[in-house]
Amino acid sequence: MPGNRHVRILDDELISRLKIRTAQHERSAEAEHREILPQALANEGGAVFDDLAAELRKLTASRKHTPSEALLREDRDER
Repeated sequence: MPGNRHVRILDDELISRLKIRTAQHERSAEAEHREILPQALANEGGAVFDDLAAELRKLTASRKHTPSEALLREDRDER
């Protein structure tokens, strides 16, 4: 569903940089904002987590892993 968002109180330097970027891409300010937001949010969410999890699995692949149920059983038996 389309919607409108308004941003208030932007830093003067940021506004200036946005104007330069808008001119470089020969777009309206609104069109430039529509381009920037999806790019900024593209890496949010699961994809980043999945990449980090894969990296962690790679780093710990050579380590011995104890199943969590074994650790829980050991803890319960100690009580």
